[in-house]
Amino acid sequence: MNSKRKIPVAEPAIGEEELKYVTEAVASGWVSSAGSFINRFEKSFAEYCDSKYAFATSSGTGALHLALESLDITAGDEVIVPTFSFIATANAVSYTGAKPIFVDSESNTWNIDPELIEAAVSENTKAIIAVHLYGHPAKMDAILQLASKYKLSVIEDAAEAHGALYKDRKVGNIGSLGCFSFYGNKTITTGEGGMIVTDNVKLAEKLKLLRDHGMSSKQRYLHTILGYNYRMTNLQAALGVAQLNKIDSLLHAKNQIAVKYNKLLKNIPGINLPTENEWALRSTWLYTITVDKDIFGKNRDQLMVFLDSCGIDTRPTFPPMHMQPIYNTGQSLPIAENLSKIGISLPSSVNLLDSDIERVALAIKTFYDSN
Repeated sequence: MNSKRKIPVAEPAIGEEELKYVTEAVASGWVSSAGSFINRFEKSFAEYCDSKYAFATSSGTGALHLALESLDITAGDEVIVPTFSFIATANAVSYTGAKPIFVDSESNTWNIDPELIEAAVSENTKAIIAVHLYGHPAKMDAILQLASKYKLSVIEDAAEAHGALYKDRKVGNIGSLGCFSFYGNKTITTGEGGMIVTDNVKLAEKLKLLRDHGMSSKQRYLHTILGYNYRMTNLQAALGVAQLNKIDSLLHAKNQIAVKYNKLLKNIPGINLPTENEWALRSTWLYTITVDKDIFGKNRDQLMVFLDSCGIDTRPTFPPMHMQPIYNTGQSLPIAENLSKIGISLPSSVNLLDSDIERVALAIKTFYDSN
């Protein structure tokens, strides 16, 4: 197997249309944060998410930070977040001076457990961030019900869930604000970049100010509030327009990859496949399984080492944020802690060949048979 090419976990699907639009942006001379592709990308993405407003940003993390700032989250406030997520979710809270409050996961969706949220609410709680982890929607009805009870805002972190559906609604347009990432390994990419969507006109007006140094739209160089430089470039937006044009085909390809993996891996003892609730349509950002050591015979880390020796790249699931050195709360959140030890993301690029998927599955089966 070593003689074959290394199969990456993820890689962008960039073609002729992307090159054409980026070339147009370069030729126009509008290469920074103004230009026709910015407005085009924002308008198209808002329509895709069934939202009234969309604001392109320099990163998904920047989108989260701006969303929190638009809600006036500040020092002394608390924001409830799932502990099982990429660190950006908590860091964006910390940027505002507020404190992230960590909550454990559900065992099936891996998302924040709504039944545990209420116990984390205090008089300082101002918002909940619901992460649609690995492309599976969180239980938004239960989260919104709690938010309404305690008068909290809800931000959707949909960085990994482009196109996912919660009860036939696009994620990102269910809470007060939705945030997306277009990092190079996401379903659609602008290299770096993000987007915020909302239906709230007051939040939209504030987001526009915050994103561009707090500069008034009526008078150049008049700065009415403390803002940030979180703008996307026209070059990135040109790439995004082309990517968004083919998002349906990319999502279909991702789904087909999951179907093929499910078929090939379902009979390997100790390999647990990703789930999908009946009310959800998962957006398979990364195809992620868990490894039951007692049944499989080896643990997740041993499988990763073996797959690497076979020229197959993988990623572990996220370490719980409450155990990260910068937070380290001392909490016991057992579901997330266990998921972080047993989860592994397999190659999930839309560029995968059937033979690549078969090679990954065969390697896992070979490793199991070697026990």
